[in-house]
Amino acid sequence: MRLTETPTPADPEAWNAYLAEGNAKQARKRVAADVLLRDPVGRVLLVNPTYKPGWDLPGGMAEANEPPEDAARRELIEELGLHIVLRGLLVVDWVAPHGPWDDQLAFIFDGGTLDQDQADRLRPRDDELSEAAFVSADEAAARLRDRIRHRLEGALRALDTGRPLYLRDGAPAL
Repeated sequence: MRLTETPTPADPEAWNAYLAEGNAKQARKRVAADVLLRDPVGRVLLVNPTYKPGWDLPGGMAEANEPPEDAARRELIEELGLHIVLRGLLVVDWVAPHGPWDDQLAFIFDGGTLDQDQADRLRPRDDELSEAAFVSADEAAARLRDRIRHRLEGALRALDTGRPLYLRDGAPAL
């Protein structure tokens, strides 16, 4: 016989305390949310962050309890002054622990194609970015670190097939 019974929803205060204890013990995931944006000739937008080496896709880290798509939109507004409608999910990449970092879920959303005027006027709006540039897919692959390059390649495949991809450390997992 158990000395203590597991609380039930019939006792909301005890039930919520029980659930909160379980929640506190569960893993927390870092979440990155990036956007694939293109110009009218099909080049992809890359940004050059000031706080880390190498080029990246526009976007960033989600704040606590922030949905990934909201994080992506917020980052585009803060860093580039862009207000866009996301057109769907392209990639979810589970990133294994590496260096000092725990695992992470990285999303890429389809931001569609900017018109030529928007593309021409695009400039970094805060100190987190030094540059923004539209480049060909080949040039993007040359500028990006492996992890981001694999994710971009997956996003471009997802655009072609019309189906989002699940990646595991940048490689197709399913």
